[in-house]
Amino acid sequence: MSSRRGALLPLVAIILTALNLRTAVTGFTPLLEMIGADLGFGPSLFGVLGTIVTASFAVFGLLAATVARRIGLERALTLAVFLTTAGIVLRALSPDAGMLVLSTVIASVGVGASNVLVIPLVKKYFASRLKSMSSLYIALLQVGQFVAPLIAVPIALAVGWRWAIGMWAILTAIAVVLWALLAVRARGERAPETAAPPRLRGAWRTPLLWAMVLLLGMTSLNVYAIITWLPAILVDAGADPTSGGALLSLFSVFGLLAAFIVPPLTIRLRNPFGIVVVCVALMAAGYIGLLVAPGDGVVAWVVLLGLGVSTFPLCLTLVNVRTRTTEGSTALSGAMQGIGYGIACIGPLCIGLLYEASGSWTSSYVVLFVSLAVMLVSGFVACRPSALEDQVASRQERVPVG
Repeated sequence: MSSRRGALLPLVAIILTALNLRTAVTGFTPLLEMIGADLGFGPSLFGVLGTIVTASFAVFGLLAATVARRIGLERALTLAVFLTTAGIVLRALSPDAGMLVLSTVIASVGVGASNVLVIPLVKKYFASRLKSMSSLYIALLQVGQFVAPLIAVPIALAVGWRWAIGMWAILTAIAVVLWALLAVRARGERAPETAAPPRLRGAWRTPLLWAMVLLLGMTSLNVYAIITWLPAILVDAGADPTSGGALLSLFSVFGLLAAFIVPPLTIRLRNPFGIVVVCVALMAAGYIGLLVAPGDGVVAWVVLLGLGVSTFPLCLTLVNVRTRTTEGSTALSGAMQGIGYGIACIGPLCIGLLYEASGSWTSSYVVLFVSLAVMLVSGFVACRPSALEDQVASRQERVPVG
């Protein structure tokens, strides 16, 4: 019974954190026009705010692992969720566009670090229930991502945009308190696994780490490219702008379905490369459909793409499946998400530049198909049954002494 009570605190903390890893982003963007009309800025700032989010995910995803090594996982995540909460509150109180930008930076720093730190903490507290906890964590992330934009506008119309974007701080503030309690408990226990995880030297020279970086990077590149440009592609094909937004919501729904299927399957399979093959095939079929017949069967193409990006939950699950220790999970999560989200920033930018230069979407599809080829190769390496710590040890044994 005491072990169950001991697991309740990290369980609730993980639930609240996972649920709010995307609400600060997806619950904010549908209100930008309303906020801009009130604070006096236009669409030129929209892109800046979007770039801040992905850039913060990249930079502070990399820094999160270093901070965790110095002060411990629980204390690092307490700080990250506190920054998220502070950013949300300041954004809701913003008197002008400058404060809105600054508060978005603060919130995005917290979310970017939290992205990295939650995964090794799931492994640390629930190693024996990794399958169910991985599904729960990813499902809650998708629920927050999907629900926040659905309720943002109705709440803003009812009580104002400040309440609509600020209400998420209530949940994140509770999470701060829970992680702070866990940090105090971890320091009191003084067990090796609860101390600040040491650096796993040599991890950056392993094939697994770079394969995971590329796999998440290519997956995120495609996700952000679709989210950014799918409505424009459909409008160019003659679709109504409102239907483009509805189809984008349909694309997002399948992330929730994948959260319940992909993590257990990834853990069960010795080599889950088959999942990568299926996902790449689905995405290729979706892109071919959009390229050849963007106006006909568009729902089918969007469904294929929504299922195809299921390599995202695969990546998050592989972080814990392909590591043996908390420090290994922290190093792999930080590298994968830090550099991976940096790669993701390139996708929408390249596609926009290519479309502007050529006047058509054809050259953009070339970029997307190349990314699928990289995804296939990196997935082959990442899915091979090998642990990060084993690859580090093997490399160190091969290095001659003196």
